[in-house]
Amino acid sequence: MPSPFPGMDPYLEQPTLWPSFHFRLIGAIAAAIEPQLSPDYYVEVETRTYQGEATEDLLIGIADAAIVASATASPSPKNPAEAATSVATPTKPQRVTLPMPLPVQERYLEVREVGSHAVVTVIEVLSPTNKRTGTGRNIYEAKRRNILSSASHLVEIDLLRGGQPMPIVDPPFAASYQVLVSRSELRPAADWYAIALQQTLPKIAIPLKADAEANVLVDLQALVTRVYDEARYAIRLDYTQPPPPPALSPEDQAWVQRVLRAQV
Repeated sequence: MPSPFPGMDPYLEQPTLWPSFHFRLIGAIAAAIEPQLSPDYYVEVETRTYQGEATEDLLIGIADAAIVASATASPSPKNPAEAATSVATPTKPQRVTLPMPLPVQERYLEVREVGSHAVVTVIEVLSPTNKRTGTGRNIYEAKRRNILSSASHLVEIDLLRGGQPMPIVDPPFAASYQVLVSRSELRPAADWYAIALQQTLPKIAIPLKADAEANVLVDLQALVTRVYDEARYAIRLDYTQPPPPPALSPEDQAWVQRVLRAQV
């Protein structure tokens, strides 16, 4: 059963599903690119690993053993006055939880040249940690600056409404979703796809060498639809609940309700 939405399904943005959706979409993009490449190129799946802050989003899906301390914490006195007695007793420690760093892994794609293994194009699908203030964003922004200062092309896919978008100079308007295609020879100019919730996702030309004929085409909407079907999100998503944060505008909320009612 297909998604009720013509473009990106906002219900896929919930933290419990996003990591697996991101993993599947990265694989689908790689599989779509590889048959179109000449023997001069290949696609590699890379992993960026760092220690992230223990936010609620990162804790989702972590084994119970990692948070068992909170369940076994020593009970605190019912009333502070009860602890104050005339009999001197030793102070007992209370069990608390520290904000431990958690390992974060983010996958992305690189199109490389055979022989030299030079990175021709970097393809990123942004994660919540990239769009939220903290270590993840700092690391990604540093990498982004390095790419934009290099001879490599950058394709940046943002299918998350939440968080702070990646910087561009004087964006003409805000968009629910966006795709940036930055060819190295055209910088600082770049192609920016601004996608409303009601719109289908675009077909993207993935740049390779400077010759425009070398582009390969990725139908982003077809890939998202395929991932949705293969992961059986239709039977896993609860469309009776509101979409995950951030809150929709009144116009978008009304449109979502009309779309879902039409499916009943």
